[in-house]
Amino acid sequence: MERDYAERRGDILRDLDGLRVEVDPEKKIGYLILDRPPLNIVSYKGRAQIRAIIEAFDEDDDVGVIIIRGANDVFSSGGDVKKFPEIPKTKMSDLADNIVAPERCSKPVIAAIEKYAFGVGFELCLACDFRFATEDALVGLPESAIGQMPGSGGSARVVRLIGMTRAKDMVMLGKRVPAPEAKEIGLLTDVAPNNEALTEMIIDYAGKLNALAPLSMRSLKRVLNAALDSPLSVALDVEGHSYEKLRWTEDYMEGINAFSERRKPDYKGK
Repeated sequence: MERDYAERRGDILRDLDGLRVEVDPEKKIGYLILDRPPLNIVSYKGRAQIRAIIEAFDEDDDVGVIIIRGANDVFSSGGDVKKFPEIPKTKMSDLADNIVAPERCSKPVIAAIEKYAFGVGFELCLACDFRFATEDALVGLPESAIGQMPGSGGSARVVRLIGMTRAKDMVMLGKRVPAPEAKEIGLLTDVAPNNEALTEMIIDYAGKLNALAPLSMRSLKRVLNAALDSPLSVALDVEGHSYEKLRWTEDYMEGINAFSERRKPDYKGK
């Protein structure tokens, strides 16, 4: 029996469930926007769509940096908890496979947090490379309040970012952490005073990333992610091979020439 896997793949991205996609080719930014008023709850179907969208951005030459943010001046209050009992029990052990898509993506991914980022919403942010928030935002993994625990990578990522003591205090009690404190303990990259400043901050940051050599950025992301989970000897080996590979790129030669000629480099991703 023939099976049209391409059609099945296409079906995932038809009728986006609480999600919206925008691309700014001039700034080379791809936006994944959580858009389910009022609090942008992430559905079970939406999780697979998030993965597919990120993977599509990764193949789009018009996208150099991906930004994930919420509509309605809020990131996300979390998953569709009321409908979880309807999902087959065997479909719940691999939820992180979809939400980890930003980490697997070879391009830089930025999360822009406004008001709330709870549950799977914050887990999605934790899988991103950079997390920015307004200073009045709250982040957290409150699943313990309903007799559950994070299921999309949240507890594992938090303990790696802030250490065991703080992670247990935050996750086991389901604490909602204010953005300034989240930045101080290492959960956020930076904090902006308001929504408008946050938008300026993330666009400026995306511009800085896009101005750098794409192959270098991809290699650095891979090496840094590998270093977190690997013995030092393995991490050094991955770094060394990545460094050697970059020496043969056109962008590296452009970087050397620009440095010698005291001008800005014009990287082509080759």
